[in-house]
Amino acid sequence: MLSNLHTHTSFCDGKNTPEEMVLSAIEKGFCSLGFSSHAYTPFDTSYCMTDTEGYVAEIVRLKEKYKNDIEIYSGVEEDAAAPTAREGFEYIIGSSHYVLIDGKHHPVDSTYEELKECLALCGNDPLSLAHAYFKPFCDYIKRRKPDIVGHFDLITKFDEKYEPIFLGNKDYDTLAEGYMLEAVKSGCLFEVNTGAVARGLRTKPYPQNNLLQILRKNGNGIVISSDSHSADTLDFGFDETRRYLKDQGFEYVWVLYKGEFTKDYL
Repeated sequence: MLSNLHTHTSFCDGKNTPEEMVLSAIEKGFCSLGFSSHAYTPFDTSYCMTDTEGYVAEIVRLKEKYKNDIEIYSGVEEDAAAPTAREGFEYIIGSSHYVLIDGKHHPVDSTYEELKECLALCGNDPLSLAHAYFKPFCDYIKRRKPDIVGHFDLITKFDEKYEPIFLGNKDYDTLAEGYMLEAVKSGCLFEVNTGAVARGLRTKPYPQNNLLQILRKNGNGIVISSDSHSADTLDFGFDETRRYLKDQGFEYVWVLYKGEFTKDYL
């Protein structure tokens, strides 16, 4: 079953309109498509929605127009630092894109240079930066219980392409595993996100293998998502990711279909 729930459009920082994304999904043979534009973040409006009502209305229009061709769902990706109202959305992806340092939110996934600035503000201590990222994120996950947890270890986004900050550090691995063990208590679904692979920044999707194994052993469900910002990446790396997950011991992923999450066996 071909589906993607992590989809961005021109309503936020995506390239294509929602209708262009729908047409691409139909052409690719999707059974369902969920939209998840970035919810409004008052401390950073450079990438998020500013017309939430218009977004919801457009998804409703497309849902009706293409109801005989594909199932369409209205979701949202909210940041842990700025939860949004649930009304009007059929699901929520809960993510973290910032660290709060000295009262200011700093993005961890915008550029490598900005991430290095975050590291400098944490005394050039990778573990201090990792704590600053994971602790409030995990507190949010346990409190909010979003339907899907987005790219759990986003702070490793640049580690393969540039000088690594976290990956290969056993102390970081231990820290991240500890926070994942806390996050899984929420019972949320977690996404296996191919977005950084599509951008040429990673060779494997989020989260890294040791964190994936915690999800498997604890029985938390997973969904495959592309974190797509353009019509041509809606299903990026899905076939390879399904094989990868099967090799890692997973039997199935979850797909939103006919109004509920359904097992799709690998």
